[in-house]
Amino acid sequence: MAAPRDGRATGGYDVLVLGEVLVEIHADAALRGAAPGTAARIGYSGDALNAAAAAAAAGARTALLAVVGDDDLTVPLLRRATDLGIDVTPVRRAPRPNGAYLLAADTEGDRAFVYWRAHSAGSTLGPQHVASWHDLLTGTKTLVVSGITGALSRSSRAALLAAATTVHGAGGHVTYDANFRSRLTGPRAARALLARIAPLTGLLKTSCPADARALLGTDDPGIAAERCRALGAAAVAVTAGADRLLLHDGTTARRLPVPVNPEPVDATGAGDCFAGTTTARLALGDALPEAVGHGMAAASLSVSGRGGTGYVPPFTATAALAAAHRAAAGTGGDGDGDQ
Repeated sequence: MAAPRDGRATGGYDVLVLGEVLVEIHADAALRGAAPGTAARIGYSGDALNAAAAAAAAGARTALLAVVGDDDLTVPLLRRATDLGIDVTPVRRAPRPNGAYLLAADTEGDRAFVYWRAHSAGSTLGPQHVASWHDLLTGTKTLVVSGITGALSRSSRAALLAAATTVHGAGGHVTYDANFRSRLTGPRAARALLARIAPLTGLLKTSCPADARALLGTDDPGIAAERCRALGAAAVAVTAGADRLLLHDGTTARRLPVPVNPEPVDATGAGDCFAGTTTARLALGDALPEAVGHGMAAASLSVSGRGGTGYVPPFTATAALAAAHRAAAGTGGDGDGDQ
């Protein structure tokens, strides 16, 4: 995989993240048992915000490319993003409400979600916004995008493809997280989007079996990686449960053990954290295996908090865990070859 290019325009970002931000309502009871008076907490999340927060924490100069609403929650939402180290200057506004979701976990830790996305501000993201961000996109080292954005609306899908094409055409790196969501789109449309964007990506992330079964027709991480490579992805990361990841760097496939968090609280946003951290570290000069190692460590640490941005690990903690994990595994970051 080619490294993100040097010599960016003065003031260019290390990482841009395009997509949706959401208001998060975290209930303190399983949804089916939520009675009147059930306590809940407000937070701010969405795949784009989660990934951008992780990228900023990993040391990258990061900006958010999104559309937010005109309701009273926009001010604290943008304040939270700023507090997380994200530049929100490029964010646009629309005369619609922000999207939101209700999140709860049962006593076994299984999560349940209820979303309110229809006609949200985030779903109005379109090519006109991408055109307004042209100079940012041609000046960035990297871009993070997600299949969720492509599933929100026709205009959001067009925006995703336009942004990825612009960054790729300018020589930048694109990370794409497949993030298949059956409540937003069907397998056919998601597969078509994957085929369009894969040739533009420096790193394509997918999960197995969830994404791979619907989009690639397999439950096997190795086959999933090969099929993504056949679509044109330069490198592929396939998450396969809480403890394993398969990395195909374009030449060799390796199965990497993931650091296990002994006291997980909530896995919401862990995949976004991986994508944001890995992309940030690529932008800052890490080799792919090292960047992925940092991404795995950050994702593992992130599940110690509630919600998508409940705990965004500082890079000192991420680097320490990644180093300890490499030493314990005795791999030096190289993992085992997948024969």
